[in-house]
Amino acid sequence: MGIQVGSGKGTIVDVNVVPLIDILLVLLIIFMVITPLTPKGLEALVPQPSPSQQPPDPTIIAKTIIVQVNVGGKLKINQDDTTWEGLGPRLEEIFKQRAEKVAFVKGDEEVPFAEVARAIDIMRSSGIDKVGLITAKLEAGQ
Repeated sequence: MGIQVGSGKGTIVDVNVVPLIDILLVLLIIFMVITPLTPKGLEALVPQPSPSQQPPDPTIIAKTIIVQVNVGGKLKINQDDTTWEGLGPRLEEIFKQRAEKVAFVKGDEEVPFAEVARAIDIMRSSGIDKVGLITAKLEAGQ
């Protein structure tokens, strides 16, 4: 705040707004930086209704799906043999009646990771939301 004295009219008071503008600019910059970092929403799993009104097959629902990648490019879904071309359609068939789309991948130690990654890619493109990895230690219970 500044005071001007003199010229016979008495004291004249005017507000010095420069510090106020500085504070507002700093606050503006802070809010501009913070805004993109705020979370947009919560990630939650919502139960999905069955695609048809028929009751789901209990044998399909009861199983945990494990895709095994063996040496030589051989694949198994749980204990059933399958091929690379048949993996996607078979998984779509299994998961079309399930609300929770979770599966696991297990690879032999000699299998290159590129084949395991290929299986994960096929699983994700088949509509599986979450893909877990099973390692030897996890399977042994360690």
